[in-house]
Amino acid sequence: MKKDIKSLTGQELKELIVSIGEPKYRSEQIYSFISKGIESIDQIPNIPKKLKDKLSEVAYISKAGIYQKLESQEDETKKYLIELDDGNIVETVLMKYKHGLSLCISTQVGCRMGCKFCASTIDGLVRNLTAGEILGQIITAQKDAGERISNIVIMGSGEPFDNMENLEKFFVLVHDEKGLNIGYRHITVSTCGLVPQIQRLAELEIPVNLAISLHQTSQDAREEIMPIGKSYSVEELIRAAKAYSEKTKRRVTYEYALIRGVNDNPQTAMQLAKLLRGSLSHVNIIPINEIKENDFKRPDMKKVKEFQNILIKNNIEATVRRELGRDIAGACGQLRRSIIDNKTEI
Repeated sequence: MKKDIKSLTGQELKELIVSIGEPKYRSEQIYSFISKGIESIDQIPNIPKKLKDKLSEVAYISKAGIYQKLESQEDETKKYLIELDDGNIVETVLMKYKHGLSLCISTQVGCRMGCKFCASTIDGLVRNLTAGEILGQIITAQKDAGERISNIVIMGSGEPFDNMENLEKFFVLVHDEKGLNIGYRHITVSTCGLVPQIQRLAELEIPVNLAISLHQTSQDAREEIMPIGKSYSVEELIRAAKAYSEKTKRRVTYEYALIRGVNDNPQTAMQLAKLLRGSLSHVNIIPINEIKENDFKRPDMKKVKEFQNILIKNNIEATVRRELGRDIAGACGQLRRSIIDNKTEI
C-alpha cells in the first residue's frame, strides 16, 4: 500500500527514501515542500524525475482541496469545505484575531458521539481522518490565506479522542520545526469527555490546551443531551480534567453551550461554579447554534450575561464566545450537511 507523505515524520520519510535506493538527504528536500502546499509528487521542484517516478510507486500526497469557500460579510472569517481523496468533505474555519490567524480543524468525517445539539453527529461517523488529512487542512488554509496560521483549534467535526492514534501522530507532524512548526501551547483540543484519552494525553506530556464540552452539571441532565455521559460520569470527567491541569500546569477550558430552558438557569450556574471551584479553569459560554434537526433555542443575551455573572461572582473565570461567521453557517457541521442534503445553495 502506498504511503501518504503528509502522514510521515521526517524520520519516516528518510527511511522510505533510503528503502528505494536514494540518498537520505533527498528526504529533507522533499519534506521542506510538503508544508508549502505541494499537491503531487510531480510538483516537487528540487528532485530529479527519476526519483519522482520511483517515489510515486510507493507514495503519494493526500488531497485536501478546497471544494467550497465562503467568506463572512460580517467579519473576516472564512469557512472551507475540504475535499479528501475519497470524495468525503470536512469543514475547516479560519478566524482572524488581533493575535493572528486561528484555524478550527476536523478529525473525522461525521461523528458517532450523538450530542443532541450538534449537526456533525446527525448522520453518524463515516470514517477517521489520517494524520496527513488533519495536517492537510492547515496547509491548504494557510496557502489560501497567504499568511501563517499561528493557532490551531481541534474543534471541528468529529471527536478528536475517538481518533487518538492519528491525533497523536498529527501532534508530532504539526510541531516539527522543519514543517509547520506550530507550538503545542498554540494548539487546543476539544473533547466531549473520553476520560481514558484525557488521561492518555496527560501521560504524553504534550502541553496542548484541553477543552471539555460539558454543557450540563448533573449526571442525568448531561446524559440527556450527551450520550457519552452514560460511559463517564460528570465526576469522573471533572476529576480527569483537574488531573490533566495539575500535571501539565495548563488551564482547562470548559465549553458550555447555553440552551434556552434546558441549562441556562441560575441554579445550574451555581452548580457549575461548585464543580470547578479550586481548579485552574475557564468557562467558555456558547449561546447554542440553532439547527433545523432539533428544537433547541438560544437564550436571550440577558440570560447569558446573568449566567456569566454568577460564575464570575463565584471566582470562576467565564467569557461569552465571540461569534464569528454566523452568516456562512459557521457552526460545526452546518455547511457540510447543506451540501450533502442539496438543500441550500452556496
